[in-house]
Amino acid sequence: MTQAHGLPDLLARVLAARGIRPGEAEAYLRPRLRELMPDPACLLDMEAAAERLARAVETRETVAIFGDYDVDGAASAALLAGHLRALDVPVHVHIPDRITEGYGPNVAAVTALAGEGATLLVTVDCGTAGHEPLAHAAALGLDTIVLDHHGAPEALPIARAIVNPNRLDDLSGLGHLCAAGVVFLTLVALNRRLRARGRLDLPELTGALDLVALATVADVVPLVGLNRAFVVQGLTVMRARGRKGLAALLDAASLSEPPEAWHLGYLVGPRINAGGRIGDAALGARLLGTEDPAEAARIAAELDRLNRERQVIEAEAVAEAEAAMDRELAGDPDRPVLVAGSGDWHPGIVGLIAARLKERFRRPAFAFALRPDGSAVGSGRSIPGADIGRAVREAVAAGLIAKGGGHAMAAGATLAGIDLARFGEDMAHRLADDVARATAVEALLIDGTVNAGGATAEMVRLIQRAGPFGQGAPEPVFALPRHRIADARIVGNGHVSAKLRSRDGQVLAAIAFRSAEGPVGRALLSGIGRDFHVAGTLSCDSWRGSERAQLRIGDLAPCD
Repeated sequence: MTQAHGLPDLLARVLAARGIRPGEAEAYLRPRLRELMPDPACLLDMEAAAERLARAVETRETVAIFGDYDVDGAASAALLAGHLRALDVPVHVHIPDRITEGYGPNVAAVTALAGEGATLLVTVDCGTAGHEPLAHAAALGLDTIVLDHHGAPEALPIARAIVNPNRLDDLSGLGHLCAAGVVFLTLVALNRRLRARGRLDLPELTGALDLVALATVADVVPLVGLNRAFVVQGLTVMRARGRKGLAALLDAASLSEPPEAWHLGYLVGPRINAGGRIGDAALGARLLGTEDPAEAARIAAELDRLNRERQVIEAEAVAEAEAAMDRELAGDPDRPVLVAGSGDWHPGIVGLIAARLKERFRRPAFAFALRPDGSAVGSGRSIPGADIGRAVREAVAAGLIAKGGGHAMAAGATLAGIDLARFGEDMAHRLADDVARATAVEALLIDGTVNAGGATAEMVRLIQRAGPFGQGAPEPVFALPRHRIADARIVGNGHVSAKLRSRDGQVLAAIAFRSAEGPVGRALLSGIGRDFHVAGTLSCDSWRGSERAQLRIGDLAPCD
C-alpha cells in the first residue's frame, strides 16, 4: 500500500490488519455512495413496496408510520415521514410506549391509526414478526408495508410487502443494513418510480444521510460496505447543521467540535434513546423531524434532562446487578450466560444493565424488569460469536418464552411467568458451545506500539483516515510498553483519569471509562509510581484551545 498508493506506513498497517487488500485501499479510505449503492430492487419485495408507496403519493392517501422507540426507529420514522410530507402526502407517525405498548405494532395502535384515516400502514424497524396486528390491519382494510432489518421467522405476517434483508428468503446480501438504511433504499426506489411516471419535483435524498448515519452507528450494525459510505457522507451532512433537531441536540450535549462517528454512539444516541427508555417515546422522532428551531431546542433540552435522569437510575441498577452476579459466579464461575432481574428496575434500562454485565463479565447477559402481574420484560447483550437473537427466537418457537427476538448482539424477551432460572438454563443450553468458542480465542489485538511522545494529535488524525470505526471495523489498538503511572484519580461517573510517563519523560493523558470499580481502574489507582504495559485506543481531546492526544485505556499489565 505504501508503494502503490503512497500511504503512510502506520495507516497502511491499520488497513492491512483489517483485511484491506492493496487494490481496495483507496476505495476504503474514500467510500462513495454512488459506487457502493446497490439497485434497491435486489431486496425482495422492494418493487411491490415502491409501487404501493407511489400510488399513495399519487392519490395523496393518508399514510401511518409505526416506528420503534430507539434511535433507528426514530430516525427511520423521521426519514420516511419527511420525504412523504415533501411530496404532499398526509402522514401520521406513531412511536409506541415501551412500557404500555411494548415493541412492535399492536392491535390498539393499528385501530387508532385506521380511525385517523390512514389507508396505508408502514412499519419501520419493526413488524417482521407482527402477525396478529398486521392481520388486524388487513381486516380493517389497511395495506401494510414492513421496512425492517431484524431477524425474521420462517412464517411472515400478512403484508403488501416485507422489505427486510434478513428475511430467510432474501438474497440481497444487505443484512448489515439498519432499518434507516432499508428506508433510504426504499425512498430511492420510490423516487425512481415517480420519476419514470413524469414527476420531477422530487425531494433529494443526500440531505437525509445524516439520519441514516446516526441510525447506523447507534444501532451498532457492521460498518462495512454501504454502511461506511452512509456514515462518512452522513457525517458531512450533519456537520452542516441543516437539521434543526440534530443541531439542537449537539448543542445540548455541549459538543463544540465537528461530530465524529463515536459522538453519535456515545453523545447523540443515548439522548434520543432516553425518551424511549424513561420518558415520551415519540420525542426522538419529533426532534429529528421538526423544522422549528424553538421546538427543537425544547425537545433537545428535555431529552438531555431525561438522559441525566437515566444515568442515575442506571448506575443504581447496575451496581445491584453486578453484586448479584458476583454472588452467583462465586458458586458457578463457568456459567456461560448471565440472567439478572429485579422488580425495582425500570423496563427502559434493562438493555443498559445487560450491556454493563456483558462488559464486566465478558459473556452474554440478560436483565429483566419483573412486573407485578408475574411477567418479566428483559433485554440481552452478547459477545461476538454468540448469537443471542437466534437463541431467543428459537426459545419463542419452542414455546418456552412468550415473545422475543433481535440481532446477534442484542435481543429482547418477554416471559409470561417469572422463572429466570429456567430461562437462564435454556439460554445456557443454546449458547454454551458458542460462548466457549468465543472466549477461547478472546484476545486484545494490537495494531502497533507507540510511546507517550509519539502519540500526537497528528498521529490520531492519520489513524482516523481509516475510519469510521465501530462494529465490524474495530478502532486501532496501540500498546505503550513500560510506561509509569504518574497520576490516577476518579473523575465523573466512575471513570479513572491517568497520566502515563515514558522512560524519556514524555507524558500522555489517559482515561479508563467506567472502570473505578473494576480491575483496570483499581490497578491504575493503586499503581501510581509503578511501570505498566498499557493498551488502548487514541483520540484527540481539545484542551485550552489546542488539540492533544489521549489514550482510552482498554487493558494494562504490570511490568513486574
